[in-house]
Amino acid sequence: MTLTALGNDYWSIVGHGASAIALYAIVGGALMILGFFVIDWTTPGPLRDLVRSGRPNAAAVAASGVLSMAFIVVLAIYSSSGDLLGGLIKTVVFGLVGIAVQALSVRLIGAVKGLDIGEMLHQEKFSPVVLDVAAAYLAFGLIVAAAIL
Repeated sequence: MTLTALGNDYWSIVGHGASAIALYAIVGGALMILGFFVIDWTTPGPLRDLVRSGRPNAAAVAASGVLSMAFIVVLAIYSSSGDLLGGLIKTVVFGLVGIAVQALSVRLIGAVKGLDIGEMLHQEKFSPVVLDVAAAYLAFGLIVAAAIL
């Protein structure tokens, strides 16, 4: 049986990769939590309470906002090209821009389509109108994510 020798830099590469995973997970998680709080703050609600009480439209808006933020974080990480510090900085900056865009997108879609988002979020039954709001979150998240590349 032959054992393949590990290169001299093997553990350095593994350590760098493990550190990158941990740091990006912390930054990405923090951005998604901050993003949720901004969505909660900028939507008629409070969104957090509506989600907790089982309002399906509120849950759809919250989920699409988090998914939108994830697109932004993933593309910021992808574009870092192995530069850990630069990638973390880009992730934070692009994440904050993405959060601002998300906050504006709900207001924009509500104004353009004439939607009463507050009323829709409080409804106890699913409303197809929530798909407009969720699509806006996802679309703006994809726009910001694509702009990163």
